[in-house]
Amino acid sequence: MIRKVIKALALGCIGLLGLDGAAQAQDRLKVATGGRGGWEVSVTELGIGAGMFKKHGLDIDLSYTEGSGETMQAAISGAVDLALGIGPFGLMGAYARGAPVRIIGASMTGVNDQFWYAQTSSPIKAGKDLAGRTVSYSTSGASTNAVVLGFKRTFGVDFNAVATGGQAATLTQVLSGQIDVGWAAAPFAFKHLEAGTIKIVARANEVPELRQQSVRVMTANVAIIGAKRDLIVRFLRGYRDTVDWMYTSDEAVERYAKIVDSTVEQARRTRDEFIKKEDINPDRVEGLDLLMKDAIAFKFLTAPLSAEQLRELVVRFDK
Repeated sequence: MIRKVIKALALGCIGLLGLDGAAQAQDRLKVATGGRGGWEVSVTELGIGAGMFKKHGLDIDLSYTEGSGETMQAAISGAVDLALGIGPFGLMGAYARGAPVRIIGASMTGVNDQFWYAQTSSPIKAGKDLAGRTVSYSTSGASTNAVVLGFKRTFGVDFNAVATGGQAATLTQVLSGQIDVGWAAAPFAFKHLEAGTIKIVARANEVPELRQQSVRVMTANVAIIGAKRDLIVRFLRGYRDTVDWMYTSDEAVERYAKIVDSTVEQARRTRDEFIKKEDINPDRVEGLDLLMKDAIAFKFLTAPLSAEQLRELVVRFDK
């Protein structure tokens, strides 16, 4: 009897050691992304909750920032391993100035998820009415910055573009009358749209050249790429698995609704109407030539990047 107890205890200890070994086998990656709440922005958080990254031996330490500029600085400084949702204009400008950052994938291609809104009582009804108004974007170099600058060209009007930070802060400024037009990404502000307190006055996809461009990208410091290449490969595998799950699972929609404090119907509408699966394919890095031209036009670059520089800027990873 005593031998059986000793044997059971020994087996239990071995089991505990095995569990401890498994826990230790999880490699940690520090990941930052801007503006919690967007469907695309939530891929990593949803993947963590669903255990997608653990399947690939990763423990993800996720943090949120106020926008692309802040997120990119975290990558440049090495404060995080991966920075997601970076506006390519700001990234190209930083790279041209010698910042040790590279594109490792796409966060969002196209701009179907973003819209601009005003108070329902506002006389602003469409893009042409933005003339002379205050129109928001998140941070300098972000995809929202690119859209707002594109509005000026597309609608042929001039207005005062204002950096307002995240979506919640932007909404407060619109409702309080501090700015005329705010930005949002579905499903944020759906409640206010349904309540009739705000109205959509422009959509990002009204800027034609942005529809097939990777307007937000994934980045990493070159030192991190060199030291943690295998971890990045595994992260991208977990990310792809998460995207597949998000477009086939009701559970993913339900979890997302909790993240953004929306109804399940609003969350499903975001997925099914605003953002296609291919829009958040991390392997779809497109339109850099066009993005570079706009980066020059909008003063993020002083000269075009060479073909060699563009090749160096994007690092491809095996699946």
